[in-house]
Amino acid sequence: MSDHVSYLSDGSPIEVVLEGGPDDLPRAFQTGRSTLTSRKLKIQHRDGYEHFELVSDSADITTAIFRWTMRTKIAE
Repeated sequence: MSDHVSYLSDGSPIEVVLEGGPDDLPRAFQTGRSTLTSRKLKIQHRDGYEHFELVSDSADITTAIFRWTMRTKIAE
C-alpha cells in the first residue's frame, strides 16, 4: 500500500465508505486523500470514538472503503 499512498496523498477529495460500526453513523462522506496515508480513521461519535481501517488497496482508488475495528470512550 505504501507505493499507492504516496500517489494518493495529495489532499484532493475522495469518497469514503464505512463498513460496520453504529447504525446511526453516516455510511459515506468525502475527505482528503491524505486520510489514506495513515490507513486509519477515528471518528468522534456520541461519547466515544469509532475506529476504522482502510481495506481498499488499489492505485486507482476513487472510493476508499474503511472497516470498523473498535470503539473507544473519550477520556475524562
